[in-house]
Amino acid sequence: MKVKACVLVVSAAIITMSAGTKESKSYEGVNPGDFAPRVKSLGNEEDLNFQNRSERYTLLNFWAAYDAESRARNVQLANEINKCYTGKIDVLSISMDENAVIFQETVRIDGLDASTQLHGALTNQSELYRKYKLDNGFGSFLINDKGVIVAKDLTPDKLAKVMSLN
Repeated sequence: MKVKACVLVVSAAIITMSAGTKESKSYEGVNPGDFAPRVKSLGNEEDLNFQNRSERYTLLNFWAAYDAESRARNVQLANEINKCYTGKIDVLSISMDENAVIFQETVRIDGLDASTQLHGALTNQSELYRKYKLDNGFGSFLINDKGVIVAKDLTPDKLAKVMSLN
């Protein structure tokens, strides 16, 4: 009788522990499936945590005028979203340029919506820079309304593929 009780208790404990493991991945990170780190202290915005955004996705993109690849990707993604995903994806592009005038002039020259572009003036010592691991290069993250990263390092083609699945 005692053996049956022990087996029953151990079985119940194993089932309880394994039932929660599939959805217990609830930490911040920069990979698909991770919660996106909060964006804090950009001066003109309140802290953003990407949750409860009315079933809309957020494209978080880091770029700089001095980095031709990230600058071109910023324009391409903004154009793609304006063309195909208005109302489905909010854009939040953060410039890493140190000089605000260069940032403002680049946004104007590139024909970007200034309301979606933020000047981070962040250095490689900033918390946001470290949290998003930007030392590996500037990147982009598609974040769902629950704050979970669903794709990263997007191009217009990759964005179209991801959105067709969601």
